[in-house]
Amino acid sequence: MKDEDWSNIFLITNNFGKEKFTHDKKFSLIELDFGKSAEELKKGIVDALKNRLSMEVALNMESGTGKEHMALIAALLRLGVGIRFVTSNIDGGVVEI
Repeated sequence: MKDEDWSNIFLITNNFGKEKFTHDKKFSLIELDFGKSAEELKKGIVDALKNRLSMEVALNMESGTGKEHMALIAALLRLGVGIRFVTSNIDGGVVEI
C-alpha cells in the first residue's frame, strides 16, 4: 500500500484483520466472515465493491486462502474489471507479475 499512490485502496479481511490492521494511508475496509462458502464470499465482495471500482484493479493476494482468492477473482470478473496482479519488490515499490 505504501509504495504507490493508489486512487482507492480496499482491504478485504475478516474480524481479526479489522481489529489488527492499521496503516497511515486512507483505505476502505471490507469485513467478511471467512467461514462462509466461496459463493457467499463472492456475493459479499460484489455487493461491497459494486459501483466503487474503475475499469482496472491492481490486486495483491499474498495472504489468504484459496477459497478467499477464488471468491475475490470471481467477484472482480463478475464486476467486469480488468485485473493486474501486483506485489512489492525487494527494493520497495510495486511490480506487476
